[in-house]
Amino acid sequence: MKWFGCELSKENKNQLWIPPGFAHGFFCLSDVAEVLYKTTEFWYPEDEHTIIWNDKTINILWPNSIKPIISDKDKEGKEITSFF
Repeated sequence: MKWFGCELSKENKNQLWIPPGFAHGFFCLSDVAEVLYKTTEFWYPEDEHTIIWNDKTINILWPNSIKPIISDKDKEGKEITSFF
């Protein structure tokens, strides 16, 4: 129930490895972004779950200098505690 954040950019050329089964999300700091995934398995929609972006248990400190644009899917996410 903890979160970790880092900045990925074309300038720093960093990548982030997320182990299978870990939740992940992103916040774009620019007007345009490209998100590329390398996966260990094919995507199975029935295995996908969406945690609400502002989950109170995880309490992610999103950047507050930019007003977020939240997708409909992310708005409909559930609290992480509902998955246990």
